[in-house]
Formats: sequence, C-alpha cells, structure tokens
Amino acid sequence: MDIDELKKICREIRKDIINMTADAASGHPGGSLSAVELMAGLFYTQMNVDPENPDMEDRDRFVLSKGHAAPCYYAVLGEMGFFDKAEFKNFRQLHSILQGHPDAKKVPGIDASTGSLGQGISIAVGMALGAKAQKKEIKVYALLGDGELQEGQVWEACMAAANYHLDNLTIIIDNNGLQIDGTNDQVMSLGDLSSKFKAFGFQVLELPDGNNLEEVLAAYSISTMEGKPKCILAHTVKGKGISFMENQVGWHGKAPNEEERQQALKELEA
Repeated sequence: MDIDELKKICREIRKDIINMTADAASGHPGGSLSAVELMAGLFYTQMNVDPENPDMEDRDRFVLSKGHAAPCYYAVLGEMGFFDKAEFKNFRQLHSILQGHPDAKKVPGIDASTGSLGQGISIAVGMALGAKAQKKEIKVYALLGDGELQEGQVWEACMAAANYHLDNLTIIIDNNGLQIDGTNDQVMSLGDLSSKFKAFGFQVLELPDGNNLEEVLAAYSISTMEGKPKCILAHTVKGKGISFMENQVGWHGKAPNEEERQQALKELEA
C-alpha cells in the first residue's frame, strides 16, 4: 500500500477513535491514539488476514494485550471492512458487539478477548506454540502497553517464548510513558527495556518514534532472527494527533465532550 494512502487511513482511524469515545462518553482515547501507526501498519501491510473470511484457519493472529485500547482495534477492523462502520455508534452500549474491551465471540477479526493487563502475551505465546506444533506458517503478534510490563506474568511469558524458540511471535510495546496513575517512573520504573528484552532472549528493534509510519513499516520489514521471538519497542506519544491530549495522563480513560470532539476533528482535518 502507498504510504500516503496509509497515512490517510491513520487519520481516519484517529477520527473514529474520537467519535466512538465521544458518542459513548466513555472509553480510553489516549492509549488508542498512541497505537494507531503500530496497528494500522501491522494489519494493512503485514498480516495474512481476510475481512471476507475472518475465521480463515491459517490466518495470522493478533492479541491486543492492552485491551482498553479497543477503540483503535475496532477502528482498524472497521476501516478494513471486517464489519459495518455503523457499529461504531454503538461502542460501549448494552448488547453492542463493540464493548469496552475486545470480545472474540462477538467481533469479526478479533482472535482473543482481552482486558486484564499482562495476560495478552501469554495468550500470544500459546498461539505461537500451537502454530509451531501444527507446523503452520502462522505469525502471531501482540501489542502490549508499557504499564502492563510491571506485571510478572509478562516476563514469565517472555522466558517461555525464548525457551521454545518462537520466531513466529512478534510483540510490540506501545511505550508512551504514561499509565492510568501517572508516568511509568512515578508508578514503578521499567528501567532499560531494550536491555531487558535482549536478556530475555528477544531480537529487539527500538523505534525512536513509534508514531512515524516510515519507521514502523521499516521495523516490520526486518526479518526475524531464526529461533528468536521479536520485540518492537516503540516510543510513542499518548494522545498522538490531538494537541490537548498529547502526553496528558488525564486522557487515559476520559472521553472528549462535544466541544473537545469538534476541536479534535478540526485538528485532524487540518
């Protein structure tokens, strides 16, 4: 896909995120906006998936470990045609397929129901192990938030991924530096993440700007080292694309009101 076209899609995804959360008066815009390039680049250029056949047996798998970033996930799937974008209006409404966290039983294109932080990578490791056991050429991707790296389960899963040589697994860290209660350093410092993932046996690619589509696509195009799981450590901006949301922890789980919605959409149009 032409990169200018993909940038336009990223802008539409950001509009979808703003509109979904504003319509619902609920949701998590900050961490959804930081993940746009990472997820759009992955789904549009890397993954073997088919909106016309979302349950295709040998499709690649994706796990959104930071399940509260569901607005970004839904926006990507909706823009790709997995379901009618009219569903966006029902986000977080009773009986809607688009709940506050992804539900694999309800939404076409979703491979894992997620929400409890720290668990997504374990699910992804299981998927990658299963693909290896069946000798399938299936790639598995998981997007993690940086705050959830404070969970011990994440590192147990990383040890398993390296131990079983899961070179069909790529984890992507949306490292925007903020979590619900403040900065990562204020809550619990994560230290040198690149060195940690290398020590746990991962091939590590660090992106200075994980919201730069060119950087993201270049990282995705680098071949995985044989026998090693891959970690893409992407430094991103929470609330990216909306001036009054960028790097503001308050927008972790706060929806824009109507005035803020219009200002955000105006900025995206500009």
